[in-house]
Amino acid sequence: MKAIRLIEPGRPLELQELAVPAVGLRDVLVRVKAAGICHSDAHYRAGKSPVRPLPLTLGHEVAGVVERTGAEVAQSKAGDRVCLHYLASCGECVYCQRGNEQFCTSGAMIGKYRDGGYAEFIVMPARSVFRLPDEIPFEQGAIMMCSSATSLHALNKARLQPGESVAVFGVGGLGLSAIQLAKVFGAREVFAVDIQPGKLALAERFGAVPVNAAEREPVAELGRLTGGRGVDVALELIGLPLTMRQAVQSLAIRGRAALAGITDGTFEVAPYLEVLNKEAEIIGVSDHLAQELPQLIEWARRGLLDLSQVITRTLPLDPRAVNEALDRLEHFAQEGRMVITPWP
Repeated sequence: MKAIRLIEPGRPLELQELAVPAVGLRDVLVRVKAAGICHSDAHYRAGKSPVRPLPLTLGHEVAGVVERTGAEVAQSKAGDRVCLHYLASCGECVYCQRGNEQFCTSGAMIGKYRDGGYAEFIVMPARSVFRLPDEIPFEQGAIMMCSSATSLHALNKARLQPGESVAVFGVGGLGLSAIQLAKVFGAREVFAVDIQPGKLALAERFGAVPVNAAEREPVAELGRLTGGRGVDVALELIGLPLTMRQAVQSLAIRGRAALAGITDGTFEVAPYLEVLNKEAEIIGVSDHLAQELPQLIEWARRGLLDLSQVITRTLPLDPRAVNEALDRLEHFAQEGRMVITPWP
């Protein structure tokens, strides 16, 4: 099979010919129909976030069709349309047993610690394979498995309740899903904070109130828009110390800031004014859970989560096209999501 692989950090990805992966007793072999190109992949290629072992096939947002299954697999069969939870976990350790498989002691994320979906085939444990309804195109099913799923987990961690207000810092792939999912949760108002007018315009089409942080200081603007109260929930989806601090500062009394953006930087908090005096909370968000995916898939099937406007480009399984796409992400020159579609 063909696969696009990271050979060495700092170098372009390369096309290689590999054997089709072997299928274990509890595994499912999937013919890839769509693989999302995530900003994380640009970090992996650049060496900003380590991956192993090398060479490695990138791609952690995957949807496709079951090619064959292991002898002990009952829930999937050849021909099924599926999408993949990007973590291969053991299902047996204390974290998996508690439903926190993102901390699995032997877990491995595809496209980072085991071969991912920039290929014609991928093999995964059956417990990471979910049926994809006919109503959801493969491209949308793929990107749901990272950006939408992480946004849902962030909202769950923040305990968003009907009638509450939400500020979404960062209107990329995660942010556009978060806006729609917050509406599904019953949020009274959703504010979208970004510096790019094109992203803010799309957020407004999904019902969010745009806040252009390049034109107005966002904490003050959110205060003005909420009558000085602040927001009940703030999601930080960018990964910048500045926006993390702004998310905390924008909170109302008993507000919750859920931080999902990844950074190695730090930010300051004024404990009394910004946390203690409000009984506010700062919540870490790590990945998402397999148990959350059925609800997410059902909302997408019913059209409550619409990703049709989020995907702006589809690409072939070609290293030149994929490297150019990663270049665009690395330089923040891409609005919307890009998806590899290796098979028609």
